[in-house]
Amino acid sequence: MRVHVLQHVVFEGLGSMDDWFAARQAQVTWTRFYEGVNLPPLAGIDLLIILGGPMSIHDEAQFPWLREEKHFIGEALRSSMAVLGICLGAQLLASVCGAPVTVAPHKEIGWFPIFGEAAGDGVFQFPAEGEAFHWHGETFDLPKGAHCLAHSAACAHQGFQWGKRVIGLQCHLEATPASTAAIMQHCADELVAGEPYIQTADVLRKVSDARYAALRVQMSRVLEYLLDCESSSPAHE
Repeated sequence: MRVHVLQHVVFEGLGSMDDWFAARQAQVTWTRFYEGVNLPPLAGIDLLIILGGPMSIHDEAQFPWLREEKHFIGEALRSSMAVLGICLGAQLLASVCGAPVTVAPHKEIGWFPIFGEAAGDGVFQFPAEGEAFHWHGETFDLPKGAHCLAHSAACAHQGFQWGKRVIGLQCHLEATPASTAAIMQHCADELVAGEPYIQTADVLRKVSDARYAALRVQMSRVLEYLLDCESSSPAHE
């Protein structure tokens, strides 16, 4: 299995996906845009992962590599590989698929419930209710032909599936204590008091290991679904 990762900032990595790929002896290669544009040929890649970042998809003047990244994503979508976008990555996916990406009604930072949408055959099914880690201020409309996978009180589109093997997740199912601490360190100025969907740094630091473990299960289910593993979990936990 070969996985290629598009990384936008050093402090947003694979999180719990690292262990999942290591256990399956996957070959993981990287394009780290903060170091330079080094995009590989698409041939031979089984899964493309587009990670998060604090920039907007509209910041092409400040981050010119966004143009090349969008073109690369478009080429990947026209291939047969599986594609997973997380947070900014999901917004990039939605945009490349023709959907607007706009400022969200509320910033959503912290641990909040997400609610799975009813899905038909061939569409990933989230549990009716679960929990996820969030850190975003923008959101996306659904691309034409996409299925909404989940929503939260603050965000109508927490995930979507486009075609059979493309999933965008606004929330961070890959979060670990280390990855959460890294985002908090670099984006602490976004923890504004008094906002309805922004939790305090103290609350975020006191999250139990059990909550991260539950998140890891959901992240594994998404990866298994995209890669059609024989060990894939049932649709409902």
